[in-house]
Amino acid sequence: MTFKFDEEVYHEGMYSMKWEFLWDDGIMTYGDHAHKKHGASRLLPMWVADMDFQAPPAVIEALTERAQYGVFGYAKATDALYQAIIGWTERRHSWPIEKEWITIAPGVVPSIHLLVRALVEPGEKVLIQRPVYHPFTAAAERNGCVVVSNSLVYADGCYYMDFDDLAEKTADPDLKMAILCSPHNPVGRVWTREELIRFGEICLENNVLVIADEIHADLIMPGHTFIPFASLGEEFAHNSITCIAPSKTFNLAGLKTSVAIIADETLRQTFNDALLDAGLFGTNALGLVALEAAYNHGEAWLDAVIEYIQANYDYMESYLAECIPQIKPVPLEGTYLAWWDCRDLGLSFEELKSLFRDKARIFIEEGEIFGAEGAGFQRVNIACHRSILVEALERIRTVLASGR
Repeated sequence: MTFKFDEEVYHEGMYSMKWEFLWDDGIMTYGDHAHKKHGASRLLPMWVADMDFQAPPAVIEALTERAQYGVFGYAKATDALYQAIIGWTERRHSWPIEKEWITIAPGVVPSIHLLVRALVEPGEKVLIQRPVYHPFTAAAERNGCVVVSNSLVYADGCYYMDFDDLAEKTADPDLKMAILCSPHNPVGRVWTREELIRFGEICLENNVLVIADEIHADLIMPGHTFIPFASLGEEFAHNSITCIAPSKTFNLAGLKTSVAIIADETLRQTFNDALLDAGLFGTNALGLVALEAAYNHGEAWLDAVIEYIQANYDYMESYLAECIPQIKPVPLEGTYLAWWDCRDLGLSFEELKSLFRDKARIFIEEGEIFGAEGAGFQRVNIACHRSILVEALERIRTVLASGR
């Protein structure tokens, strides 16, 4: 089957955060800045992590059939849905899980907030690995916890974990939880078995619970293999909670449906209680339909979209090397988020922002959003139509060549 990833989708009036809203200094404003009518001056949105591609045909068909039913009452997961999840993790990641381990939740970020609130006392510490997905910081701080960063090490164009620093920081008895971003957003690392085992052993030795955010687990570039953290052994499984979702994989983020996989019965009950305490005991009817259809029938589409994203990355990498060598992309192992090292441009935060947003008219995300360790970097969503990527790169080259 051929999928139409090169055709730009019409976004006007779709409530699209990516295409119809502009995020700046903590304020979200609605507008038509990305509309084609503005031509070369339109703002190309390559920021928030959703794709520009339509979901798999099987998902669209399932949602259309469900919508035509016309009744949108309360919904609850069926055994067929649980089997779709179980089948997916086993087929895609060789990870057999049990139905009893699964809890449906309204999103990975809400789940992390609830887990911090339920399992870490105010004033205690939560470890993250910056530069990292910024909602992790919010999940800790908004629940009265202290953020500790086991910052990644950037050397020879690649990111690595600092295990000596990890051992030192997890030895603090006030540090109760570590959030593992796997694959890592924004640096694009797919952690190896050896890295995950060492991370897990250090956390076990220090009685630190691991929350594994594996929302990008299905988006793995050719030549790399994703390994679920909890699949590495019973001890790791019982000292961790895994959060996954079809949202990034199949471009379903707006349906607000995710999965928590929790082997430990006590931790699972704690999370289920946290959902009840927050009044989040319902599920999104359309989200359930989409999840089941995607996991059962979306694999060919996913393989094709990964091939397209890899081709986008290859094009971008070649273009930057030839035409804009001051910008160096970090190798992409997983996710569809390119991480640009822009430090050779010699520009300040405000100058970089002006270069990309005001002059080149491209909306990408400043690295500082992901922590001070991201200074001089930019995160770029390349799950876009090739024509948009080409135009964005050419705009940057033109601006830099003009000296504006």
